[in-house]
Amino acid sequence: MPHVQSYRFGYIVVDGETYTRDLILLPDRVLAGWWREEGHRLSIADLREVLDASPEVLVIGTGAYGLMKVPQETREALQGKGIELHIARTGEAWQLYNRLLQANRRAAAAFHLTC
Repeated sequence: MPHVQSYRFGYIVVDGETYTRDLILLPDRVLAGWWREEGHRLSIADLREVLDASPEVLVIGTGAYGLMKVPQETREALQGKGIELHIARTGEAWQLYNRLLQANRRAAAAFHLTC
């Protein structure tokens, strides 16, 4: 599973590689250059690859200042699929994601890297 080594505004290091665009971490790969249909509003359609991977838990990083919003309908759709959901600013979310990996959880993450 991909492991996050560090994060700062606009940059994240995963398994030694630096990314400067939003990304999704799946149990078996990194999806770089992730973008949402409505920018700072996360819809269930934006998480198609996550749903296909069937993680037990999803961590959403809403940006350094928490500007990416996760509407109630997106939360309910994920929970309806049996996916445990954690939402936090990206500075906290990447650390939670790593703790879930250490606990041997089948985790995925979707990180907004900037605002």
